Amino acid sequence: MECVFGMVGNGFAVVVADTSAVNSILVHKSNEDKIMILDSHKLMGTSGEHGDRVQFTEYVQKNVALYLFRNGIPLTTAATANFTRNELATALRKNPYSVNILLAGYDKETGPSLYYIDYIATFHKIEKGAFGYGSYFSLSMMDRHYHSGMSLEEAVDLVDKCILEIRTRLVVAPPNFVIKIVDKDGAREYAWRESIKDTGVSSA
Repeated sequence: MECVFGMVGNGFAVVVADTSAVNSILVHKSNEDKIMILDSHKLMGTSGEHGDRVQFTEYVQKNVALYLFRNGIPLTTAATANFTRNELATALRKNPYSVNILLAGYDKETGPSLYYIDYIATFHKIEKGAFGYGSYFSLSMMDRHYHSGMSLEEAVDLVDKCILEIRTRLVVAPPNFVIKIVDKDGAREYAWRESIKDTGVSSA
């Protein structure tokens, strides 16, 4: 029942993900950050099996850092997306990862961008996209309200509409969401939308 969605605005990209770690009928935690900051100007929002998701995102993050260390220049967002897609396609014939990815980044030359990469290595550059059961509602809301060149305030307002729709309509909706943005000033956490506080401490 995961929900990951994102969109490109005027000079920025935003990625939103639920923060629930779930297995079968059990909720293990509700503050799991599923959006990896790959480097100073890239975000990777993911959904899928927990082990695959964590292992693959860390693998991509370390390879992006290794390329910078070896060559002295960072990978562009497009190059990172193509590397990610190639690794998923290679693994597909060996030991596939069950992970879906929205990769957002900002480059000085091309500005913000968002890439859709699913578990069978389907690859698209998009302006808005979503994964998970929440996509049924977030995609319809974005189809209705999204327009190119949105301001950050408009995008966050649309994100809140998507979250409200998911919480209202999805029978097992995740309670909490994290919002991260990337723009010329870098990739960073923007806000959390929480309806349940997870302290990580069980009461006796």
